[in-house]
Amino acid sequence: MKFREVVIFSGDTFQVPQCIQRIDHRATHGWQLRYGGTRLFSDHSTDGSGAAASLEAATKELLKRIAKLPAPSLLQRGPSAGKTSDLPAGISGPIVRLRKGSHTRDCSLSVLIPRFGDKPRRRTIYIGTENTYTVARFEAALERAIAMRKAAEEAYEKATTRTKRAQARELKAKRAEASL
Repeated sequence: MKFREVVIFSGDTFQVPQCIQRIDHRATHGWQLRYGGTRLFSDHSTDGSGAAASLEAATKELLKRIAKLPAPSLLQRGPSAGKTSDLPAGISGPIVRLRKGSHTRDCSLSVLIPRFGDKPRRRTIYIGTENTYTVARFEAALERAIAMRKAAEEAYEKATTRTKRAQARELKAKRAEASL
């Protein structure tokens, strides 16, 4: 889990896990948890003396939420505003190519396969040549592309959640070790 150093208005320095933000505004001082919704853990003091206790409470709640909620997905759910086709996010085409040494053009769909912790891959789903292309073949290829993208998104989200939970267990073990 990523941490960052936060210096609050009183000059105290804290190591804060991601998903927790510091709020210092007029009469509001505390740590805001941003994971599966938001929740403010107040310092209950105006001088910042309760910041350590409220950060501890926010971190405990963060660990609970990570254990039971799926990790937030960073994948794009809908098509970009500038996309000119009606195809879902991650699918583009039909792409028409004239391959080297051939005299007949062929069509395919391109599918972006997200992979957690690695670069995404592109997969091509063949539709047909200019002689064999039909609407039925396009629709069948589109169904395969949507299924392929959906399976990749599910695998990505599972891997994200698995990694997030492993990081939370690691943090929990470190905190238990430090409290001994």
